[in-house]
Amino acid sequence: MNLIFLGIVLISVVVAGWREVVHQPVEGMSTPMEVLSSGMISSAQGAVELALGLVGVMTLFLGLMKVAEAGGLLTIIAKLIRPLMVKLFPDVPPDHPAMGAMILNMSANALGLGNAATPFGIRAMQELDKLNTTPGTATNSMALFLAINTSSVTLLPTGVIAIRAAAGSADPAGILPTTLFATICATIAAISAAMLLRRFFPVVPDPQSAQMERPWVTDSDDSDKSDKSYDTGAYPLWVSVTALLSIVAMIPLMVLYGQAVSPWIMPGLMVGFLLFGALRGVRIYESFVEGAKDGFQVALRIIPYLVAILVAVGMFRASGAMEMMVSAIGGFTSRFGLPPEALPMALLRPLSGSGAYGVMASVINDPAIGPDSYIGYLVTTLQGSTETTFYVLAVYFGAVQIRRIRHTLAAALTADVVAVIAAVAVCSYLFL
Repeated sequence: MNLIFLGIVLISVVVAGWREVVHQPVEGMSTPMEVLSSGMISSAQGAVELALGLVGVMTLFLGLMKVAEAGGLLTIIAKLIRPLMVKLFPDVPPDHPAMGAMILNMSANALGLGNAATPFGIRAMQELDKLNTTPGTATNSMALFLAINTSSVTLLPTGVIAIRAAAGSADPAGILPTTLFATICATIAAISAAMLLRRFFPVVPDPQSAQMERPWVTDSDDSDKSDKSYDTGAYPLWVSVTALLSIVAMIPLMVLYGQAVSPWIMPGLMVGFLLFGALRGVRIYESFVEGAKDGFQVALRIIPYLVAILVAVGMFRASGAMEMMVSAIGGFTSRFGLPPEALPMALLRPLSGSGAYGVMASVINDPAIGPDSYIGYLVTTLQGSTETTFYVLAVYFGAVQIRRIRHTLAAALTADVVAVIAAVAVCSYLFL
């Protein structure tokens, strides 16, 4: 991550400096270096605002997750998905809270609930770090989890469907099959890359991190501090198979009724978690408040990581390096179904969520293109099937102060590349 951060900053300064040298001053217009400087400041401010904006969402969903955990929901879910999760995460005890948290994160991502997925993912990282014997260094389970997180199979890209509808699309949910196909391909690639690459990135302890404070570990409940052995029991195989088949059966239902169902998901999650806790005899208010307290601390911890990565990305865009890259390779990629209008979306998505959103919005609201053209379907599929990889890594690793990320970024970017290729392939097949 050190080399990537330094490389992005150096490229940005070099490009902006070169443009400054050849720049012809125009009265009233900022010079390239002035634009770069203002981009740095605005990106830093935006990072802090973003972190503060996450406080409320994290507080809400970490509170709900505490209710679910107290009622045993995470254990139930973990036992249902145990056959698959044990294969993917052999280093995590089957009944460890990390299993349930990871599953809830993946479920929220599958339903397009990015705001809900983030607190679940942070909780999963905290639980995984309790099993980490090398503080400051990512474990194999952490790397695989984040690779899956950035590629997550998406059944219902609710946000993108709403954007398409607002842009006047006659078929707002038309990206459901394309997004599902692209994310399935990306997830397979993420898992394969994470398992293949981990042998080339051995775990090397970070001496500077060995003495750091880890309150998410040291402030655990008494039950977590004890040397208990986790329950490795599971439901009968037919129960797990039935549960998995039920999830698969939801796919066509989401395709047919996704737009009608999406407004009910968030309220349904809250009511469902609270009712489950109440029926299990949990003091839901006290449990909710206890879990919600973590939201503030997590948001404060991730601010430095967000500032670092978002400033670097903001500099890359403000310097003109992104524009130069698009101009250089746009003609080549258009031969393979990725036109210059959609290329900025593919390049920006792993770097900047707001930048990618701006590109998508400008494309589908362009009267010459529109949301129901090939390019319109492609950019909205890319939005729904790829993730802001650098942001995810900054937030999740920042929450547990991981500095050595090993092969995580390589696996996540592999998934992003595969998602773009799959999106182009399926959109070309269906809409060209």
